[in-house]
This record gives sequence, structure tokens and C-alpha cells, in this order.
Amino acid sequence: MFNLSAIRSEFPALAREHAGRPLVFFDAPGGTQVTRRCLDYMVEYLTRHNANTHGAFITAQESDALIEAAHEAAADLLNAERKEEIVFGQNMTSLTFALSRSIGRTLRDGDEIILTRLDHDANFSPWQLMAEERGVCVRVVDIRPEDCTLVIEDFARYLNARTRLVAVGYVSNAVGTINPIRQIANMAHDVGALVFVDAVAAAPHLPIDVRDLGADFLACSTYKFWGPHQGILYGRYELLDRLPAYKVRPADNRPPRKFETGTQSHENQAGLLGVIEYLEWLATQADIAPESNANLRSPRAAALHRAMRAIQTYETELIGYLIERVTTIPGVRFFGIRERARMTERVPTVAIRYKDEHPRATAERLAQHGICVWDGNYYAINLTERLGVEASGGMVRIGLTHYNTREEIDRLLDVLEA
Repeated sequence: MFNLSAIRSEFPALAREHAGRPLVFFDAPGGTQVTRRCLDYMVEYLTRHNANTHGAFITAQESDALIEAAHEAAADLLNAERKEEIVFGQNMTSLTFALSRSIGRTLRDGDEIILTRLDHDANFSPWQLMAEERGVCVRVVDIRPEDCTLVIEDFARYLNARTRLVAVGYVSNAVGTINPIRQIANMAHDVGALVFVDAVAAAPHLPIDVRDLGADFLACSTYKFWGPHQGILYGRYELLDRLPAYKVRPADNRPPRKFETGTQSHENQAGLLGVIEYLEWLATQADIAPESNANLRSPRAAALHRAMRAIQTYETELIGYLIERVTTIPGVRFFGIRERARMTERVPTVAIRYKDEHPRATAERLAQHGICVWDGNYYAINLTERLGVEASGGMVRIGLTHYNTREEIDRLLDVLEA
């Protein structure tokens, strides 16, 4: 599909060793390693252009230009209609709390919202807390424990004329399930409800087209896809324009500036430009047909989608191999979609438990062999409670991205089998 050696050379951290062997980074769902181009852009900004905005002098003007370029790049990545639909912030959680507060001011006692048990708590607690303050009723969509998929019938059961918002994750950060966002959005829009999509766990693995998904709002985090710690919020312009914002008085009243409180991290926005450049390069390395979607906003948007399709294709094979092997190990309890024919319904994020071993003990054992994995609930606490594993330490999460290899998977399996 593409040259893995060339790809891995783009990530300086992959050269690090532990006990004489390369570290294996299977911690991607908590944050991926950073591409060299991202680092170059950040250093260039901080050493040559660092300034606050809207000044009469050159570095302030260069910062203004970089900020505009970052918004344009994020709009291409998500296929937003215009760059003014992109809001940068500290992280997805902070942006979601801010948006929930703004949307809450438009809701009334007796209104309803729909959440799900499959979501990261950053797409649950902000809305639940807002609902408690505003007297809004919360409905929660359940999961099927056998494969950790949403009970879609619950949406049909809960949606009604009083529903104002549906908040749902595109991908489960804990078990990798891809949710049918377009179907859910159509159902929500049929009753006049807005749709907020948490795409943090999707952005490293899938091409994202906010218009094709039918998302009214969508959030992701650049540190989950080879960049710096930063959140991105997409919102349809007319909605951002209409919603009240909590801001200081001199700040611009137009989107996105009215939602970008305080001085932003300009160096992180520069880093995003490096990630975008990396994906453009990756598109030239991938043996995959050009994007046929005529609705993509620019040639760069088409290249980014082509790169993400190549990543998805490679990762689908990689995760199929891992699941096929790990589920044959005696004593492994596997959570989520496992059938080889259903690999396109998930991303390469796997959750397991090994025999009666506490998940932290399993993670520590793997760490001794230079293999980085997560343990616990990863803030998907509704899911771990529903699966009955929260009280006993949650699960072990093995999270791959496109710089990982079969050889690294074999190293993991050797330790588990031992």
C-alpha cells in the first residue's frame, strides 16, 4: 500500500529504544507520536514569527497569516464549507464544555437530549451537567455488550419533537466501534434536532467529511493524529453565528473568533500545518485511486481524504491480523467487533483482559518489554460499567496507527502468550 520505512522515518520518536529494542507505541488512542514536519513547523514559528495577533509589526502580521492558514487547513481536513466554521481550543473536552454552555442557553425546561453509553465522558458529562442546570431531560442509548455496538433502535425510541440535540461519538475510543453517523444524523434531523459528533477517535483512522456525515458540530484533537495538543471544533456557520458565546467584550463577535477565548496556541496551529503537509506527502506515496467525491472543497481536501483512505485500508488489514491472533490466546477476553468480515466497522483500537490478571499488571508486564499500552477506562466509564469491568480495573487497550507494523504486533503477542 505504501512504504512503511519511509513513513516511520517521518516520526522521530520511533527511533527510541528500551532495553536495547525499539519501543512499540500501541498507545495511539491516548495520543500518537508527532511527525517531523509538525515539529519543524512549530520550531520555525517559535524562533522566527512568535507574536500576539493584530499588531502593526511584521511578526504579528505573520502570526495572523498563520492563524488564517491553520483554519483553512482544518477546513480542508474536515471538508467544512468555509474556514470560519473552524474553532481552535485547548482540547476537545474544553471546547465541548464551552459549546454545551452556549447551547444550554437556548434550551428550556422539558427539552430533551440524547447521549450514548459508548462515548468518551467528554461527550457525556458536559451535556449531562448542562441538562441538570437547564432542566433538560437526558436519554441514553444503550449498547450491545456482545460486540459493543449501539442499539440504533434506541434512537428511534427516544427521538421526538422535544429532542434538541443528539451527541454521539463517530468511533469508540475504548473498543474501536465505528458508529453509523449519517443514519443517526438523518434520524435526528427528521425531528429537528442538532447533531454533535465526537470524532477524536475517528480522525486518526478515517477520512472525515462533516457535510457528508450530516454533522452540525464535530470535534477532534490534533494530538490524536500526529500533531500537538490542541482541539478543533467544527460548527455550521449559521449555528455558530446564532449561538451566544462566553467571551471578553473586545473580542470579535463573529465566528470563529467569538468562541476562541484568550490567546490561542499559535505554535500548535503551526504544528497542524506540518501534519497537513505530511498527509499531502502521504497521499503521493499511497497506491489508491483519487477521490471521486465532487463535493470536496479543494484539491488539498481531496489529497487529505486520499491519504486517510490509504491509512484506513492499511489499518483494516493490520487490525484483522491482530484480532485473529489475539483471540486465539487462551485466557484472553476480547471486547468489541471481532469477525474478520466486519473489520470495516471498526478502527484498530482493541480492548482485552488477560485471564485474571489486573489490567494494570498486564500493561506493566508489556511495558517491561518496551510495549506501550493503556489500561483502565480511558474516560469511557459508562462503557466499562456497562461491561462489568470498571470495578476490577477496566480493560487493556491496544491502539494502533498507520506507523505500526505486523512485527510489532508479533512482539506483543509473544509477551501475552508467554
